[in-house]
Amino acid sequence: MKKIGIIGAGSFGTALAVVLGHGGFPVTVWAREERIVEKINKSHKNPSYISDVSLPESVQASSSLKATVENADLVLFATPTHALRSVAKEVKPHLTGKEIVVTVSKGIEKDTFLTPTQILVSVLDGTTLEDQIGVLSGPSHAEEVSKFKPTTVVAAANSKRVARIIQDTFMTPMFRVYLNHDIVGVEIGAALKNIMAIAAGIVDGAELGDNAKAALITRGLHEMKRMGATMGASQDTFAGLTGMGDLIVTCTSEHSRNRFVGFNIGKGKKLDEIVDGMNMVAEGVKTTDSVNQWAEKNNVEMPITKAVHKVLFENVDPSDALYELMTRNPKEEKMI
Repeated sequence: MKKIGIIGAGSFGTALAVVLGHGGFPVTVWAREERIVEKINKSHKNPSYISDVSLPESVQASSSLKATVENADLVLFATPTHALRSVAKEVKPHLTGKEIVVTVSKGIEKDTFLTPTQILVSVLDGTTLEDQIGVLSGPSHAEEVSKFKPTTVVAAANSKRVARIIQDTFMTPMFRVYLNHDIVGVEIGAALKNIMAIAAGIVDGAELGDNAKAALITRGLHEMKRMGATMGASQDTFAGLTGMGDLIVTCTSEHSRNRFVGFNIGKGKKLDEIVDGMNMVAEGVKTTDSVNQWAEKNNVEMPITKAVHKVLFENVDPSDALYELMTRNPKEEKMI
């Protein structure tokens, strides 16, 4: 490849710049803030995200979207889902239509209920073919990816050829990429695991115990599968890296920003106070609102999502939400 453009200089965009740069690719990372651009270009470090990691010499930064994607063979969107549509609109005029477009965003857009690749398909229509758009997802905290700790993820696209190109581009000895052709299932798992991580954080913060957390992760997987079944996803996907794999790491890791939000709520802090003090975006907060709205509209039972929504947006005390979950009518354990 002649060049890779990364839209977004947050933690994961920066980590993937490290991976791609060390893979031998020339990379341009787009950031709105001039100070970040200057710091990356002068010292090869990002002052705001994973600042203790050096970027390869082949990585440069720009505050110009045109300069970032110009002559790029692959354009990677590493922006939060709620910002993806607006940023993609800004990028569109600078695309030729020949680029492969990849997203690492994890969420569901409110009101439209579109996944990140679906957002890109709708925005880039007329410029980029749907078959040229794909996703890279899986259990992959930026802090570990950037330090070459063993990581496995999934590349998915509507085109098998494009999925293989994504796989070949990102694959390194410490960043292993599998193929998955269920793009909808991959993105549902990526979005819902953040909701469950908030719930897991609440469990930890409130010191509710390992039994509760194990049940939460298991039943959270159940909700993933239920949403996936409604949206046409393969059930096997949720047993893989972007289902159970991402669910485990996000619900248990100290690096998880969504678990961090839940943990502090479990300790009695308010959502606004927690979010205002964070440097990074916890996608699960907005995704909870989107998925809860989707579940109500489609009459799909998602009790954990509903409970998290009540705590985040309806001012319900976590102990009351827990009691409501635990005292639901007796049921059989079904796989969907």
